[in-house]
This record gives sequence, structure tokens and C-alpha cells, in this order.
Amino acid sequence: GIAGYVGGKVDMIMMRVVDIIYSVPSMLYIVLIMLIFGASVVSIMLGISITCWIDMARIVRQQVKSLKEQEFTMAAFVLGAGSSIICPIVLIRILLKHLLINTMGQIIVTVTLMVPQAIFTEAWLSFLGVGISAPMASWGTLAQDARELIMTYPMQTVYPMIAICITIFSFNFVGEGLEKALDPKIRGDLYEFAGD
Repeated sequence: GIAGYVGGKVDMIMMRVVDIIYSVPSMLYIVLIMLIFGASVVSIMLGISITCWIDMARIVRQQVKSLKEQEFTMAAFVLGAGSSIICPIVLIRILLKHLLINTMGQIIVTVTLMVPQAIFTEAWLSFLGVGISAPMASWGTLAQDARELIMTYPMQTVYPMIAICITIFSFNFVGEGLEKALDPKIRGDLYEFAGD
């Protein structure tokens, strides 16, 4: 939000840091963290969350850049909120009360669409044997264990795959529904919180 609102050199520096983090594949982060901290749910969540926020940061930056030119932002400035970077409290006030409120729909939709990706990443790592180990259960470890019995008990492999597919489709449908419900461009209006 700060990069989109302030712009200029601040935007350039923050986005170059995002580009540097984005240039390394996310699987490399996850595998390195699991090598350091061991294969556990916490290390997989930490590895996924290191790169998961990058797409969200770009979306929020673009939304804030477009919303800061809207009339309600100018109204907040005229009403005394100000826009000087010298006073960070004023900057935070405009970002939180006026700009980020209007991007919440896009943020919620993006989060619901990122959850299936995280679920699939964890299941895939566990299926390969790099993720969660045997005492703990995961859909990926269940599919890995059932792979040895695929000729005698093929349904043992199908159940975890069906569970993964249903969960991923459910989150995708929820994300699409939230996008239609919360996107101001689809609804034809804009949340305007110009006053305090």
C-alpha cells in the first residue's frame, strides 16, 4: 500500500525487493526451510508464506495506485487528512481508512484463490516424500502410501485425490463468488469512505 500511495523512489525500491524475492522459485524456499527446520507443518507453512505474499503485494500496490487518483481520496485530503510523507501517521490514516478499505474485496478474493495453491503444494511435497513425514497425516502422504497398493486396492489412492480436488474446487468457487460479490467494477459501484 505504501509503495502504491507514495510512488517514486519508494515504490521503485520496494518493488525491486519484491522482484528479487520473486525471482527465486518458491519450491526452493520451501525445500531449504524444511532442510533447516525439518519436515513439519510449521516449516512448510513458513516456506509457502515467504513467497505467497508477493502476488498480493503487487495487486494491492496496483489497486492503491489507481484508487489514490479517485475523488474520495482527494476529499480526504481536502478534509485535512493530508498526504505528506513527512507525517507517517497521516499516510497510515489515508491508507487504512480510505484506500485499503476499497481494496479489501480484491484482497479477500486473492487469499481465497491462494489457499488451494498452498494445499496443493503441501500435498505434492508430501507425496514426493519431502513434506510431512509418516507419524503425521497429509493427503499427499496418504496418496504416497497408497501408491504401493494401487494394483490390489486402487481406491486407497483415489480417496486422497478426491479430497484434494473437492477442497481445491470449493475454494476456487468461493473465490469466484466473492469476486462477483466484492468487486466494485462488477457491481458497478465503489466503496467511498471519504469522511471519518
